Amino acid sequence: MATYRRETKTRHPDSFHFVALMGGNLALAFGPWFVRLADSGPVSAGLWRLVLPLPLLALLARANRQPLTGFGWGSLGAVALAGVLFALDLASWHVGIEKTKLGNASLFGNSGSLILMVWGMVAARRAPRWAEVAAMILALAGSAILMGRSLEIDTSTLVGDLFCVLAGFFYFFYILLIQHARGRFGSWSLLFHASWTGAPVLLVCALWLGEPVWPHTWWPVIGLAIASQVIGQGLLVYALGHFSPLVIGLALLSQPVVSVIAGWAAFGETIGVVDGLGMVLVAVSLVLARVGEPARTADAPD
Repeated sequence: MATYRRETKTRHPDSFHFVALMGGNLALAFGPWFVRLADSGPVSAGLWRLVLPLPLLALLARANRQPLTGFGWGSLGAVALAGVLFALDLASWHVGIEKTKLGNASLFGNSGSLILMVWGMVAARRAPRWAEVAAMILALAGSAILMGRSLEIDTSTLVGDLFCVLAGFFYFFYILLIQHARGRFGSWSLLFHASWTGAPVLLVCALWLGEPVWPHTWWPVIGLAIASQVIGQGLLVYALGHFSPLVIGLALLSQPVVSVIAGWAAFGETIGVVDGLGMVLVAVSLVLARVGEPARTADAPD
């Protein structure tokens, strides 16, 4: 899933910023593929995604002069709860990845941005803008098409879609908690604390589901940790403050496209015209959600 910064965009983003933006989305798009390949179980793969990069995240926080200690109990408690929600987001999403198409997983896994948009309207006590209304209508229509198609294929794929939507809800509450902690912690420090506090939750969930925790083949979970938690989040943290919501929304479209290609190439997943229509409607709704939001909310690593 994508990261958004509460920063003012620069006037003249250069070509490297754009490469970083697209590179971050590309790296995150391969996350579901690594989850499918991991032999440790999908939730256990999420555990290793959080644990393996911890030393590097600590070094990055130190290099950017972001403190790792010295916070009050209230701040640490809020970030710890955010870490728990982050872990539940990953657990739900990774279970969904195993049960539905990779393209569906990428689209529904980003549903938290639409939920956040609705919450922003409620909190601001204002009427929705045209882009926000259109986004909600298209999201509902596209989701209905995709879930209907999943049910036609197999009830298990519909369950996978619903798990990915559930992940979007956890992601929404996670963003609400961290948006106020961003200034006190810094992005790398916040990601470090959210990762180590979320890891025990994923361990408990994996054991409860009866998954094998220790992988026999390490390269998929190492690839997941590097692609999603280090490269993907690192590039997005660097780039997203430099672009308008429209550009960010368009860049977001690269994730499900890459996931569909990966699903076709690696697992023989096919997509029909009706599936494509549903994906286009949901993807366009995500773009309109970005256009309609008055301001970016915070770093939200996922």
